[in-house]
Amino acid sequence: MLLLLTVVTGLVDAVSYLALGHVFVANMTGNVVFLGFALAGAAGFSATASLTALGAFLAGALAGGRLSERLPGHRGRLLVVSAAVQAVLLALGTALAALAGHTGEPARYALTGLLGFAMGLQNAVVRSLKVPDLTTTVLTMTLTGLAADLAGVRRFASAVWMFGGAVLGAALVLNADVPIALALALALLVAVAVLTHRASAALPAPAWTGWDGGS
Repeated sequence: MLLLLTVVTGLVDAVSYLALGHVFVANMTGNVVFLGFALAGAAGFSATASLTALGAFLAGALAGGRLSERLPGHRGRLLVVSAAVQAVLLALGTALAALAGHTGEPARYALTGLLGFAMGLQNAVVRSLKVPDLTTTVLTMTLTGLAADLAGVRRFASAVWMFGGAVLGAALVLNADVPIALALALALLVAVAVLTHRASAALPAPAWTGWDGGS
């Protein structure tokens, strides 16, 4: 399920960077750098867009943290609820892109906010799940560990699945339309919610056994 969320990350970041004005909604390291570029006067970068994405991501992360506190005893239920909330946000984003487009400033910033909030929520919940080497949004330390340790199936899979999501998202944005790319991300989130719910319902509620290593 976390690998599917990693594909979602690649999809939505492809949409945001290619269609919403050189801004990321999942990769906040990139947004901080883009903000610096914009403030220095570099062409093609918007400080407002970067700040919108950063603010929405932080708000989503705050919501994800509170959700994790409310559902501390069942990791499956936490993932189901968070994926369902993300699906609602992606559905709103898909409808907005289809009805209002994505080039005008109000719609562009609204889309950036919706997607940024969804990815902040995802990041906070995955952090609470504490699955080693599967952050779903950040690959820098994952790739560092892969190269340094020369091991790690999860690390390799995480990189490959995000790459696949980015390629697919870019292809849809460039050759089809933004709503189609967002609709695919929405379908994946619904699949995560449904499949996790079914798997959780088939098992007794487990004790919290999250990994206790560093972030």
